[in-house]
Amino acid sequence: MSSSVQSKDAATNPRGIPYAPFVDKVEDYVSSRAEVDGTMKSFQEMISKYQFMEVNTQRRMAGLKDKIPDIQKTLDTVRFLKTRTPDSDPIETTFELNDTLYAKANIAPTEEVYLWLGANVMLAYPIPEAETLLEGKLKAAKDNLGNCEKDLDFLREQFTTLEVATARVYNWDVTQKRKEKAEHGDHGDNEDEKIAPNG
Repeated sequence: MSSSVQSKDAATNPRGIPYAPFVDKVEDYVSSRAEVDGTMKSFQEMISKYQFMEVNTQRRMAGLKDKIPDIQKTLDTVRFLKTRTPDSDPIETTFELNDTLYAKANIAPTEEVYLWLGANVMLAYPIPEAETLLEGKLKAAKDNLGNCEKDLDFLREQFTTLEVATARVYNWDVTQKRKEKAEHGDHGDNEDEKIAPNG
């Protein structure tokens, strides 16, 4: 393996996903046909790892897409409560207890709100602190969603790079087999030795 390929292989994107090796000249990457099987196997292992990362990233994206509207809705509610003055009349509203269960409540002007932090933990916050906290959570969730989208694009590029690398190594192996057969005077065609596309 050449040093240029090693340094490219060691590089990662900002979230630590490694670049797939770019095989420009197969001879720099595989010195003999004996190394072809090991190289192809390592490419398949890398593809499996990228597929695993892709599934995890898609799952994280789905969670963020569910979470962002909830944070936004909570932030909008906190901002509404912030506009209420101490002498405002109580307002009647319905609030969600569960997915399909709502209850009515009279909400008097308040200086604090209770926020779920997860893991069955709820804390009281002064309204300005709650607003700041929710704005930070919303920004972080949107940033994470943007990073997930970038990571999925990056992973697709790595799949393409590995497909091209696999095709090039395979085609190089087929060419070497043909050269060896020609040198030994065996000109029989083999259906298994068709050149792969992308090479």
